[in-house]
Amino acid sequence: MGEAQMLLHVNQVSMAYGSGARRFVAIEDVTLSLQEGEFMALLGPSGCGKSTLLRIIAGLQTATAGEVLYRGQPLRGVNPHATIVFQTFALFPWFTVLENVALALKAKGIPAAERAVRAEEAIDRVGLDGFESAYPRELSGGMRQKVGFARAIVNEPELLCLDEPFSALDILSAEALRGELLELWTGKLIPTKAILMVSHNIEEAVFMADRIVIMDKNPGRIIADLPVPLAHPRQRKAAEFQALVDQVYAILAGQTQPEAVEIGTAPGEPGPTRRLPRVVISDLAALLERLTTAPRMQADIYRLAEELGPDSDDLLNLVEAAELLGFATVQAGDITLTALGETFAEASILARKEIFASRIQRLPVFQWALGLIQAARAQALDWDVIQAALASEFPPPEAARQLETIVNWGRYAELLAYDDDSAVLSLDADTA
Repeated sequence: MGEAQMLLHVNQVSMAYGSGARRFVAIEDVTLSLQEGEFMALLGPSGCGKSTLLRIIAGLQTATAGEVLYRGQPLRGVNPHATIVFQTFALFPWFTVLENVALALKAKGIPAAERAVRAEEAIDRVGLDGFESAYPRELSGGMRQKVGFARAIVNEPELLCLDEPFSALDILSAEALRGELLELWTGKLIPTKAILMVSHNIEEAVFMADRIVIMDKNPGRIIADLPVPLAHPRQRKAAEFQALVDQVYAILAGQTQPEAVEIGTAPGEPGPTRRLPRVVISDLAALLERLTTAPRMQADIYRLAEELGPDSDDLLNLVEAAELLGFATVQAGDITLTALGETFAEASILARKEIFASRIQRLPVFQWALGLIQAARAQALDWDVIQAALASEFPPPEAARQLETIVNWGRYAELLAYDDDSAVLSLDADTA
């Protein structure tokens, strides 16, 4: 495509928060372009900065480095040619459907009569004709999100930004709304020039987008840019579709690194402190049990997603946890059970706890947490104290999530005890 058709160019954009020892990089040195006529998906795990990048593109946040060009001009402030649909419906409950949609035009000073006509047209486009006078409480989740889409397209934006717009919906509602949005886009029933969608759902991205930009975290950065050369409507069971999904899983799962790289360092030490993946131990055990039944104890990660049915983000977290604990290795999109993983999967309940305890005690972040508590008076510390210490390594919300994972894993392994009433962590009686 020629330069005249370039809609958006993001040039070496970075976003950091805080300063000094508490400076956290959300995204680093991101460069990408979007042409007219493209439907691009920003895909990656939670915490990789996808939504942050989307907000910078829409002008809702200002990058700490780099620049955003829209039609060749530097973006200053809110992008007047872009509209965002968020994952939460964000409707005013005291307004009707028509009033919620027309509100987007009122801020632009459009006369009331014209607002009503344009709002009715947008409502009709998304299939909500007949519900103009309904209030949000009368609508299902899928219908409320349709109102969000109508409110976005009523402004006839050149760039439609979608921030995981289907993630809050049930499976059937989400699938129906994806199809309806694609019908509007491919049928040129909306004047939008390009769509930029944030997602962590791999199949969703392959099903909808013409191009997938894959991001990874720590810090958020682009690791792949894949075209999707599949015509619409796309068939999920088609070999070409499944091959592309498999390829994306392989990119996101990466491959197992040497142990020193996998486990990272402890807070305060040189090098990155490893973020612990948020997983439920019973789900991890179920994954390992499933691998014991696979030929050569090896399985294609994409096939596991099809079979087990978890969200792709959840499955990749489980795979990451299995790698981190030495229960499995990953290469070229396949996960292979190790001898230790097989032992864990086939062990009794108590033996599993012992194996798990021995594995997490080798992780620097756990050694740090246990040492911190052991050195404290009465071998106990307030939750807030440990979270504040973790906040030197992670942004506050992530520090809280990391501490929650440390506590959950530590309690399962019978290494840590936690009193919810006093919010105090201590060593388990046997450990102490």
